[in-house]
Amino acid sequence: MGKAVSKPLKLPTFPQQLFYGYVVVGAAFFILLVAFGTLYSFSLFLRPMVAEFGWTRAMISGAYSLCMLLSGLLAVVMGSLTDRFGPRIVVAVCGLFLGIGYLLMSQINAIWQLYLFYGVIAIGMSGSFVPVLSTVARWFVKKRGMMAGIVVSGIGIGTVIMPLIVSRLAFAYGWRISYIFMGTMALVFIVLAAQFLRRDPAQMGQLPHGESEMKVDVLNLGAGEFSLREAILTREFWLLCAMLLCFGFYLQVIIVHIVPHAIDLKISAANAASILAIIGGISIAGRITMGGVADGIGNKPALIICLIIISVTLFWLMAAIELWMLYLFAVTFGFAYGGLAALILPIVAELFGLSSLGKIMGAFIFSIAIGEAIGPVLAGSIFDVVGSYQIAFLVCAIAGVISIALISLLRPTISGVRDEDF
Repeated sequence: MGKAVSKPLKLPTFPQQLFYGYVVVGAAFFILLVAFGTLYSFSLFLRPMVAEFGWTRAMISGAYSLCMLLSGLLAVVMGSLTDRFGPRIVVAVCGLFLGIGYLLMSQINAIWQLYLFYGVIAIGMSGSFVPVLSTVARWFVKKRGMMAGIVVSGIGIGTVIMPLIVSRLAFAYGWRISYIFMGTMALVFIVLAAQFLRRDPAQMGQLPHGESEMKVDVLNLGAGEFSLREAILTREFWLLCAMLLCFGFYLQVIIVHIVPHAIDLKISAANAASILAIIGGISIAGRITMGGVADGIGNKPALIICLIIISVTLFWLMAAIELWMLYLFAVTFGFAYGGLAALILPIVAELFGLSSLGKIMGAFIFSIAIGEAIGPVLAGSIFDVVGSYQIAFLVCAIAGVISIALISLLRPTISGVRDEDF
């Protein structure tokens, strides 16, 4: 009888024929759909709250601005926690905060409650964009731009679906029921989707898509990777921060005030809500299309294209007084804004590498949040004083032009990357 031959123990790995990165992309897509779809429904509550409580638009918009600022500040922390502990627990806990915040909003009766509960919502939102996008970047090397575009298209689809559902619920049952619906969605679906996230391919016995094992080792260990402290010392970090601040400013002016602006022009509430839905829907095409374009022509040229379109459409908005003109604005702005959002992750990864991507992305999201905090409350204050959004839209258009100049100054930061290839 021969001696039994012992076989070396092999660790279980995920089946190679099914790349788990696509599961991560699907989960990340769904998380952003629910998180941003509910958040971007805020404008639908502005006029009902003015009618019920007598608060000004600036007062109500201030709570949203606080949410943007706080979530951006906490995004730095969430990015760091994701780098250390992985996205699953970070996103799940933040999903709990988001759901609880919306449920509490259904019970408000005082202005301090509005600000407090949107502070809770901010904690929830801080664990959405940075953790899922930095995770997707670790799973894909090739097609990173396209995958980022697919993931952030969840924001666009959420902006289409959620405002329409919320507006119908508010019309039939009141705005408080709409908040209960949003809170339930966040509690159930974000927490569930978070369980499918994995920090990197090594956890599943796989490699990043598009890289050999040798190249992955170089990517993870090679020189040229930036820590957050090192990134802050570069000119490109501050140029990108300034551009993203402008982006956050005009984006949230539109998201928060385009619906009440349209209603002020005697457009029906249903058609006004459809403008926001069109922005979200068309942004899906922009996110996927420009992510693929960037993979071909480079991130910087693709970003400049998006910024030029945004600037032109913001000037157009100042003259838009009829529904078809607002629809045209929604189509062009939505496409360009979606494309720009999809390019944030690839250009940050290209400039500063992957080793501290969560922290660095968190810092850039905070820059966006500063603009997001200033934009809605400033636009609301301008309206309260002059009774029109025209000045606010002009400031947005100027910010768009400044953004083009800032991005044109970007240069490669990692050695070996030629300026003409950037």
